[in-house]
Amino acid sequence: MNPDTLGRLRQALVELDSPKYDELLKEALSADMEPMKILDTLRSGMEEVGDRFERSEYFVSELVMAGELMKRALSVLKPHLKNVHRARGKIVLGTIIGDLHDIGKEIVKSLLVSAGFEVHDLGIDVPPEVFVQKTKETGAHIIGISALLSTSIANTAMVVESLKEAGIRDEVKVIVGGAAARPWMIEKYGLDAAVYDAVKGVEIIKMWAEEK
Repeated sequence: MNPDTLGRLRQALVELDSPKYDELLKEALSADMEPMKILDTLRSGMEEVGDRFERSEYFVSELVMAGELMKRALSVLKPHLKNVHRARGKIVLGTIIGDLHDIGKEIVKSLLVSAGFEVHDLGIDVPPEVFVQKTKETGAHIIGISALLSTSIANTAMVVESLKEAGIRDEVKVIVGGAAARPWMIEKYGLDAAVYDAVKGVEIIKMWAEEK
């Protein structure tokens, strides 16, 4: 194996070169390279993608594509990682019921994956009880709710109530993000955080994960 395979793999991810990326990932695995080294390299590449997004050098489409490439690698690497890999934290993510938008959620998911989180994406139009069911199933301590519409964001209060009914509210942080999110909603809906900036939201989630 070319000793610079990992460097080229990282570059292929950063430059979103899908064919080259797949080729180099296969090369690294066939050479019996340590899966954690491959994973760390890809995380480093995703951090660079995130930095480019923050600098407005990359946009939503590039960020989402990089996230898809990362997910592709994780599905290949997962059987090789076994118990070696420990995610930075688990998070249940979804767009609240009454809202069919997912661009903001996809941005946050890509940033979280790049930061080493295990993300369980429920998709769009998600009922409150589904957030809670998935949280109990995965053992996640964070729920991230996306809400673009002001008419749907009030439904986030039902997620908090469902957590209380399940007896796990004190164990789970709830953050809402999206164009409709405002700080005053924290008290009104019983949330732990409400932000309309994806990068700020991810920073809050990182902080919570470090407290665990």
